[in-house]
Amino acid sequence: MTEKSEMSLVVKGRRIDGRKANELRKMTAEVGVIPQADGSAKFSMGETVAIAGVYGPKEVLPKHQTKDDRALIRVYYSMLPFSTTDRCRPGPSRRSKEISKVMIDALEAAIITEKYPATAIEIHVQILNANAGTRTAAINAASLALANAGIEMRDLVCAVASGKADDTILLDLFQPEDNFGQADLPIAVMPNRKEITLVQMDGDLSSKEFDEAMKLVMDSAMEIYEVQKAALTGKKEKKK
Repeated sequence: MTEKSEMSLVVKGRRIDGRKANELRKMTAEVGVIPQADGSAKFSMGETVAIAGVYGPKEVLPKHQTKDDRALIRVYYSMLPFSTTDRCRPGPSRRSKEISKVMIDALEAAIITEKYPATAIEIHVQILNANAGTRTAAINAASLALANAGIEMRDLVCAVASGKADDTILLDLFQPEDNFGQADLPIAVMPNRKEITLVQMDGDLSSKEFDEAMKLVMDSAMEIYEVQKAALTGKKEKKK
């Protein structure tokens, strides 16, 4: 996170994009967007758009990575070169590898991996457009794609970042808040089970602020879930 900006990000309880502190950006979701994949989904949070494809269960290659008692989960996260204002360099980066790893942690808790022993389930996620919250949008798209592929899961995984800007705890940061805010807290949860599968933090929050930020995420998780569920039942979009 950068130092606090001179511009005001919150004025009279409203953010510069017009939202309240506890308000999500508009979300849309759609499944079956990649015909060649076993399951796929597109998920947007504001201007951040992620698309995910699931392949498998399939044979594990190389074979020495096979897990006899459960599936091997692989995630490949990347950003299209022109998904941000600065062109992304093609190929894996340190950041994309890090996000791929945390996505495995976030999703594997929900997948009933023991149902698919000695196989691999591969999840490929690309960010088509980035306006902060790319890893949370990627997790939402990947969770939806897994369900679309018929992979048995304990629950869907819903992710969103809360954080702090202008000394105010906010839900679902967008680019100016992410760039000039004081803290960013991406969280993934299984909403029906009330279980957290991922917590990361960049910046500093007091214990009270952390609890407030966590509550914003937990309170909004079911709203994200309803958008995912609507896509799975045939509705392409659900607005806030």
